Amino acid sequence: MRENKLAIVGATGLVGQTILKVLEEKKLPIEDYVFFASSKSAGKKIKFLENEYIVQELTPNSFDEDISHAIFSAGGTVAKNFAPIAASKGCVVIDNSSSFRMDTNVPLVVPEVNPEEISLHHGIIANPNCSTIQAVVALKPLDEAYHIKRIVYSTYQAVSGAGQKGVIDLENGIRHNSSSGYELQKFPIPIFNNCLPHIDVFLENGYTKEEEKMINETRKILKRPDLAITATTVRVPVLNSHSEAINVEFEKDFELSALKENLQKSSGIVIKDDTNFETYPTTLDTNGKDEVFIGRIRRDFSVKSGVNLWVVADNLRKGAASNAVQILEKLISC
Repeated sequence: MRENKLAIVGATGLVGQTILKVLEEKKLPIEDYVFFASSKSAGKKIKFLENEYIVQELTPNSFDEDISHAIFSAGGTVAKNFAPIAASKGCVVIDNSSSFRMDTNVPLVVPEVNPEEISLHHGIIANPNCSTIQAVVALKPLDEAYHIKRIVYSTYQAVSGAGQKGVIDLENGIRHNSSSGYELQKFPIPIFNNCLPHIDVFLENGYTKEEEKMINETRKILKRPDLAITATTVRVPVLNSHSEAINVEFEKDFELSALKENLQKSSGIVIKDDTNFETYPTTLDTNGKDEVFIGRIRRDFSVKSGVNLWVVADNLRKGAASNAVQILEKLISC
């Protein structure tokens, strides 16, 4: 029987480093680890679980060494080129890029929402978009109880979601206390003291690719291919953790107290909602945590059966690293 040997592809990036942190916390029954990155990062040393590892360059032969599982966090091009190779060698890949998410043969998984999909994999499991993950954790129990009719997403996404270069752009702005005087690494417009309604590329229909991802991934995860959804995604000058205002219209009516109780008892959710004491979730609450925090839960009086939610989560952890490790945990326990 093959031992549990885990590869991390993209180990030196923001999400890769967060994956290592989550793995250290989880202490999964993994016998060996190997770390891959581009030739630029090959040779770097990583201290992990009291051992030192040398980062190897990812090549077509990297998965010849009997690796049982791999978490990919190195972008779409790397995933497209190397994930099928890894899968062909018997390695189960959990991929953080968008390359396989809408592939009908690839499960798109959030363990609190659709864990049954994990066993249906053919060598590759897709990790959803960070903004989608936290949204569907909140929406799944509500869809089951009240059957969602329509969703309106408005997101406020941290710069860490754009990678290290996004963080550098904001930190340079903070350092200079200005939107000028330094070269932008990631964003087309300074993010310092600014909000950019532009995440990923613009499409011909006027939406951005990020907005399209949220729409299509939500439909796939909830198994609601015709669900009416619209989205506006915004990058904000916050270092980490995404916030989302989600407006939901249901087919069935609801009692607000029962809806709150439904969310409260659902896996992976923390309710922080008491306007009498100005209590609601913020990015500061969620940094370093794996739960999805929900507050500002209130009825939408403009429709027959609607509700507004404020949903906040750490995009590097639950939105990427922790979700992938949770999938791995379930794979190993099967």
